[in-house]
Amino acid sequence: MIREPKNRSQQDPRTLWDLTALYQTEAAFEQDFEKAKGQLEQVKAWQGRVHEDPRAAIRESTAMDETLEKLYTYAGLHRDEDTGDEQRQALAARMESLIVKAQSETAFLSPELLMLPDETLEEMQKDPAFSDYSEMIRLLRREKSHILPAEQEALLAAMGEVMDAPDDIFSKFNDVDLPLPKVPDEEGNMVQLTHGNFGPLLRSRNREVRKAAFEGMNGTFEKFRSTVSAAYAGSVKGDVFRARARKYESARQASLYPLEIPETVYDNLLTEVENALPALSEYMQIRKEKLGVEELHLYDLYVPIISDFDMKLSYEEACELVCEGLQPLGEEYIATLREAFKGGWIDVYENKGKRSGAYSWGCYGAHPYVLLNHTDDLGGAMTLAHELGHAMHSFYSNQKQCFVKAGYSLFVAEVASTCNEVLLMRHLLKKFEDNKPAKAFLLNQLLEEFRTTVFRQTMFAAFEKESHAMYERGEPLTGDALSRVYLALNEKYYGSGCVVDKVIENEWMRIPHFYRNFYVYQYATGFSAAVAIAGRILKVGAPAVEDYKKFLSAGCSVPPIEALKYAGVDMEQPTAVREAMQVFRDTVEDMKKMG
Repeated sequence: MIREPKNRSQQDPRTLWDLTALYQTEAAFEQDFEKAKGQLEQVKAWQGRVHEDPRAAIRESTAMDETLEKLYTYAGLHRDEDTGDEQRQALAARMESLIVKAQSETAFLSPELLMLPDETLEEMQKDPAFSDYSEMIRLLRREKSHILPAEQEALLAAMGEVMDAPDDIFSKFNDVDLPLPKVPDEEGNMVQLTHGNFGPLLRSRNREVRKAAFEGMNGTFEKFRSTVSAAYAGSVKGDVFRARARKYESARQASLYPLEIPETVYDNLLTEVENALPALSEYMQIRKEKLGVEELHLYDLYVPIISDFDMKLSYEEACELVCEGLQPLGEEYIATLREAFKGGWIDVYENKGKRSGAYSWGCYGAHPYVLLNHTDDLGGAMTLAHELGHAMHSFYSNQKQCFVKAGYSLFVAEVASTCNEVLLMRHLLKKFEDNKPAKAFLLNQLLEEFRTTVFRQTMFAAFEKESHAMYERGEPLTGDALSRVYLALNEKYYGSGCVVDKVIENEWMRIPHFYRNFYVYQYATGFSAAVAIAGRILKVGAPAVEDYKKFLSAGCSVPPIEALKYAGVDMEQPTAVREAMQVFRDTVEDMKKMG
């Protein structure tokens, strides 16, 4: 039964995260806020003088950044608890303004550092007493050709709040103002459709329930196509403007170059996944036969195809299952997970106004936080394992690295999370080896992980590539044009296996990650790397776990491609994606054998 979301004040406090690990009181927050403003004035005083003592300038700027990160994290987490609360919104807005002000008024730092002789920068990079900043200096030297003069850098930074407006507009619309309809649940009750219950409704065994949810969500967005397309077009235009301003060849290059990710990694992903589309069609045929439908529709893709087995899990049961499944990672890892469960790291259930989806977020010097909108099923347990992977990645990096080197690249961010999912699924398949309905159910879940995390995210990546290319070619980004592109991609990926319902052309409008340009492909590359790492951990044992922890602890002390090599994966080659696609093909064959 789908329940209406509660107000936050009605939730069990034990299921809420505890932000006092960041600030005990509002007064403590305000004290740090004033401290940050003072630090900003200190850093500003270096303008025109960085050459006098570049190390001191960098240290003071870094100290300011650490204070701002903590403030921003608290304000953002507090806002996401209830995005409709004006006081929370105001606090987050204050922080965003201060961040933009800091970025604008300290934009001189990088250009002035780059005005130093390269010999000086090289000396700083190699100075053992300045080793915390070695990677920062190396990357600064690497990006020299894309750094603008101080006045232009200041102008770009000052535009930050304006450039981020499309994301903010979409978030407000999607999380607060979107007028979703009421739809039937499995008991025939009319319930309010929300982002939180959309997934469970799509997994309903009642076909009319999932059809109503599917059409209700995507059909509602159709009514606002002009509005949402204007927001997204604004986001794309901002991406392209920043890329051209910094003399990159494309928005995609501008996104991947700072992460030291070759564009061939992106293109290899598209190629290898598209080569595996025939296997996806085979899976669609299995799904069609298992569901016993004459036509398979897109709203039929999320319901489990094993009718005599269902895995219901409370949050507490999900926590225990995650600990069981991740046992190969060792006692230390599991002990930290148990601390997360009881230590106020996790905000568990949906409430009115709460940000949709799930994420892990935190800052240096405090434990990470996890936001969930938990559902009592295997999907909820998988999401928990996924977000805890992010949290543990941050936990280990923060433990082993200094502030400057603790943050890790977006490219590796999805590896730890997905590795947890893969290990959990392998555990479940072993646990239910002799239970045919359960095994078939789990194989279906594994196939769905591939479909949603690799195929679907790669399709998203193809959409992003094309939408940005359209604008770079001078083509208008109208709602109709973007919907045509998205519909064509769905037909390419699913058309030979099922009926592509036309209303799917609106789905691109509800994907928040599109406002974080060229991000989603990393879910697919991360999954591919995770399949390889999990397989190695299960095969090799303790030595592979230690290698994996070395990766988790690396932060940004080395380039992301090199960090993955610690765990035995080379993503510059198409091998990992190709192997992942072979695992998908093998799983399709295993599913066929189940009859």
